[in-house]
Amino acid sequence: MGSRVPELWPLGGITHMLALESSRWSELQHACGAASGLPSLLRDLASLPPDEGQEAEPYFSLWSSLCHQSDAYTASFAAVPHIVSIMEAAPLRTPWTLFLLISCIEIARSKGKAPEVPDDLKADYFDALSRIPHICELCAEKEWDWWFSGAALSALAAAKGQHLLAECILCCKPDYAKDIIENHAA
Repeated sequence: MGSRVPELWPLGGITHMLALESSRWSELQHACGAASGLPSLLRDLASLPPDEGQEAEPYFSLWSSLCHQSDAYTASFAAVPHIVSIMEAAPLRTPWTLFLLISCIEIARSKGKAPEVPDDLKADYFDALSRIPHICELCAEKEWDWWFSGAALSALAAAKGQHLLAECILCCKPDYAKDIIENHAA
């Protein structure tokens, strides 16, 4: 790989990210091997199609590639800035599953269930995470149900380095939360 500088492009609030046309994608790995097909999925995501059902595309393929069985990959770190930029461009249309995906990738990284973030992707990846609080603010006008709230709060906690809290939020389903409140009320 050497010291080659990846092709970068400005989009949304993020100043740089790996260009979708870059040959670097074929050097990155996702759950099924080389990530050369990932730019196509990110292009499909840009329109934020409806996320309805467990196999809705491109969401299903992004999840299968970027955070498979709680593991993340080098391509996950290159994809997050694109996902964040898409979310930032259309916050009121952003599905909760994108917050969840970002949270799970960052949790995987923090637990050692991912490789190190490649040096040429570090600045872009961490800059993207730093934009999560702003995106949550942009989503304030949106209706937040339990699932959206939990995913957004988990992504916010993960982005702020509170990985255990982020994971705890994801584990807290409505019945479990009710049980905690009823059995541990002061």
